[in-house]
Amino acid sequence: MEAGAVSGILDTTLALVFTWVGYKTSMIIYKYTPYSYPNARIKAMEAKLLTEQRFNELAESRTLQNFVVSLEDTPYRDYLADLQSYDVESIERALEKALAGTYELMAKILPKRVNPFFRLLLEEWDVRNITSVVKAKLADEPAMDYVVEIGPMLQKVKAMAEAKSMEEILVILEGTPYEEPYQKLLLGEIDVRAFETELYKMHYGKLLDYALSKKDEERTILEEFVRLRIDKLNILTALRGKAAKLSAEEIRPMLIPGGSVKLDPLLHVEDLSMALAELDSTKYGPVIRDVREEVEKDLGVLERVLEEHIIERMNELNRFYPLSVATPLGYVLQKEREVRKLRAIAKLISDGLPPERIKELAGDVA
Repeated sequence: MEAGAVSGILDTTLALVFTWVGYKTSMIIYKYTPYSYPNARIKAMEAKLLTEQRFNELAESRTLQNFVVSLEDTPYRDYLADLQSYDVESIERALEKALAGTYELMAKILPKRVNPFFRLLLEEWDVRNITSVVKAKLADEPAMDYVVEIGPMLQKVKAMAEAKSMEEILVILEGTPYEEPYQKLLLGEIDVRAFETELYKMHYGKLLDYALSKKDEERTILEEFVRLRIDKLNILTALRGKAAKLSAEEIRPMLIPGGSVKLDPLLHVEDLSMALAELDSTKYGPVIRDVREEVEKDLGVLERVLEEHIIERMNELNRFYPLSVATPLGYVLQKEREVRKLRAIAKLISDGLPPERIKELAGDVA
């Protein structure tokens, strides 16, 4: 072969190699660089999460005013600063706003290709608010007392709370995804429990559709996150149904599509103990095996264990994909747990329980 031909082949080969290396480098930059700043910021925020020692100190507050004062050196300070009174309801609302602020921050600092997911997560407050207002109206109670001032549809929710009739609420919901299920409720085609379930099905359906629209590890992480959350809700619904002696036909419509585990075998057994035995044969068996006896007495234990399992799974994905959406998801889960503990402590202080008992009960909150 002539020297010129050999040189041409080498040049072509080198050009292909450099093109491939350039493509791979650009893909790495596209996939990982946008997470560098937000994930570093989130790691710094994780260092400010409250420790068990701090929770124990808060349990010693004895009054809600002392509880609020003790949080002045934390990120909750700004949310608690405008409290008009030191009652547990006001404190819980402020803590909920702080949690929503975390989702809003994630939507602001994360790459554009994933930040809409965190805006979708905020819509869960719309679902809660709408169902709370409708339930209050049906019970002839002051609906505004049940509104948490969070969510993309907050103004419509407030208008619903002030509506003079149930029909007026339909006009307010016109053009929203919630119009159709509310119309069914008005017509008597579904009851309020089914109405609430429909709204949650829509919410988790949107989350799952968004997750499935992503690619590579972003799809892997977001999809697992959503399916794990759906599993948790469905498992708790199924077991609570069994504890209440409901039939499979009564429980099935309350389940949310999209979970990763088939629960139908649980629905056809006679009681809670047998349902837990069926659950033991699923992938959640190892998760609940050590606490099964406790779960039979208190399903709240199962809720805590499932929450911990989701956090652990996100931490595993975070270790496998260190520059990814797993980091912010893991952080918001920890923040949710922190807010639940703070709300529990505030409620227990309000109820007048002694500090040692508060520490014991708050320690069981996940």
